[in-house]
Amino acid sequence: MKRKEFLEGSHAIAEAVKLCRPQVISAYPITPQTHIVERLADFVADGELKAEFINVESEHSACSVVLGAAACGARVFTATSSQGLILMSEVLFNAAGMRLPIVLVCANRALSAPINIWNDHQDSMAVRDSGWVQFYAENVQEAVDLIFASYRISEDPKILLPVMVCIDGYILTHGFEPVEFPSEEEVKKFLPPLNLPFKLDVENPLTLGFLGAPDCYLETRYALHQTHLELLEKFPYFESEFKNVFGKSINLKIESYFTQDADTIIIALGSVCGTIKEVVDSLRKKGEKVGLLKIISFRPLPKTDILKNLESAKKVLILDKSISLGCDGPVYIEIKSLLQGTNKKIYGFIAGLGGRDITLNTILEMLKIADTNPEGSYFLDVKKELLRDEL
Repeated sequence: MKRKEFLEGSHAIAEAVKLCRPQVISAYPITPQTHIVERLADFVADGELKAEFINVESEHSACSVVLGAAACGARVFTATSSQGLILMSEVLFNAAGMRLPIVLVCANRALSAPINIWNDHQDSMAVRDSGWVQFYAENVQEAVDLIFASYRISEDPKILLPVMVCIDGYILTHGFEPVEFPSEEEVKKFLPPLNLPFKLDVENPLTLGFLGAPDCYLETRYALHQTHLELLEKFPYFESEFKNVFGKSINLKIESYFTQDADTIIIALGSVCGTIKEVVDSLRKKGEKVGLLKIISFRPLPKTDILKNLESAKKVLILDKSISLGCDGPVYIEIKSLLQGTNKKIYGFIAGLGGRDITLNTILEMLKIADTNPEGSYFLDVKKELLRDEL
């Protein structure tokens, strides 16, 4: 039976993970991810979830534990943030290269230095080329739904890719929202028991993660890349399956919001899309043709869907909550590359780093800059008085 509760985002995610019946959970506490695994530890201790909860000394070890468990055929879960994700990075690449179905929640948080515990996307963007599928959630309900979809996608025998569900730290992890959960029976129907075609077994020994010499390494990268592209083609299948079982829709690639006739389209990821929708609604009432294109799957990147939804746009404004230092915002780089050769004006905006508020006025400032300045990349809300010559 479906149920609806008013929950903290972290606790809602833990409830969703519990419904997916992981057999091994390992994580190291780091703000703002901690509440997720604390609640899962409670479920295990209270007997509500039959799983091994393995305490470790670091995030590197946590990811190593779930990698090993997944290699043995267990359904697994872990979560982390910021420096923890970066400490995991060696194992993240291994997990993708070994084609292991792992689900990880990244509670997005800024990277040091300086030390900062607030939200931006610099952590997950730093590992965007690790081979993991990356989803970005706008709200807690979307994050919960993406948990179910991530396990189903990750464990599909023709996919077998690890999946990272990225949720904005504090904004979603510590915010309270009404969340609807499916029944246990529905989740079991959508997510059958894991049965890996290849796994470590003393009765049938095999090698995982072998040495890849130059005569075969390129082919492993090619195969991994091709599976990402094949996943783009299979997303509609998973969306249809989700709707058939749970009775509601899910978007896995993008969400378009008044893009059909928009002259100006803003592109963004995560919780800031809610703020942008408010601006779009307000401007639409005034007759201004503004829209939002929300990217949900950043890896694999749904290029064809993005281009189709930008057809009407004369101006494309890309909002990044991260920075590829020495270049531009990562999302801006991707979209600018896609739009090369078109007659659209392309603007990149970097905002919200280290948890700096992105308000309605911030979005309006983006639109103002695009109306009065040449194409290019812009930092928003920089406090000039805090800058020193030596910096």
